[in-house]
Amino acid sequence: MQGRGLPIPRGGTRRNPLRAGGRGPSSDSHMGMRFSILASGSSGNCAVLRTEKARILIDAGFTQRKLRQLLHDAGEALEHIDAVFLTHEHGDHCAGIDGLKRFPHIKVFANAATARAVQAKLDHKVGWQIFETGARFTFRDLEIESFHVPHDAQEPVGFTFSHGQEADLLSPRRRLAWLTDLGHAPQHIHEHIRDVDVVVVESNHCPRLLEADTKRPWPTKQRISGRHGHLSNQAMCDLLESVASPRWRHVFLTHLSRDCNSHEAIETALAGLRTRLACQFNIVASGGGTSVCEL
Repeated sequence: MQGRGLPIPRGGTRRNPLRAGGRGPSSDSHMGMRFSILASGSSGNCAVLRTEKARILIDAGFTQRKLRQLLHDAGEALEHIDAVFLTHEHGDHCAGIDGLKRFPHIKVFANAATARAVQAKLDHKVGWQIFETGARFTFRDLEIESFHVPHDAQEPVGFTFSHGQEADLLSPRRRLAWLTDLGHAPQHIHEHIRDVDVVVVESNHCPRLLEADTKRPWPTKQRISGRHGHLSNQAMCDLLESVASPRWRHVFLTHLSRDCNSHEAIETALAGLRTRLACQFNIVASGGGTSVCEL
């Protein structure tokens, strides 16, 4: 089912099968989803998701030059990206939209409030693909569902991305949930991440390190730790433990604060959860990315 009144394209320009590292068409035959986080943290966030018929970015929080380098390092290129899906208008998630004016073939998906907020900062008109928050729609061979998240932006969202068919041996159903920048997790978020194979969720800060930080004024600390700020390590663990889906295969912990979090603090918070969940946990260092996760 598509969202009401949404200009959602299907199909599109046929891609060169030999692009991105010289891979031929046979490498895409019956492929599922391939996903990697290009970089994550307060300085910028972006991930690339690839299927047989689509290459998309989830957020684009870097300059065009930086995006080019990150994609090159991942064996991809901006010229071959089909679309960008924006969660909200903060610069560490949308800074690259201005540079995409040189690539008019790239669709930019956002809800109306986010599109207006981003467009107001630009001197050129973006060809927005507007969806309604809560809508389920398709782009090529992906099914996308957006959902509201509590954060101090105009209308921030999380996403689930689905590909394949149930009971299809060649292309089984695979789902990924993208959940960053939220101050707390209402019940509807629990339901959106339950039936997925991959969860990408923020583990932004350690409350003790945030309180001890000398760089941030008190109002900023209050914003970060508030109900429309960012998840702490313990809040992340509480969310995952409350859902504890046996379907989860990978959990990526992202959007780590460089100053107010640490690998050790996250491991301490995760200690009990690791014994109860069989999935693989991946802590994405602030400013770092991941290797390709194939589903």
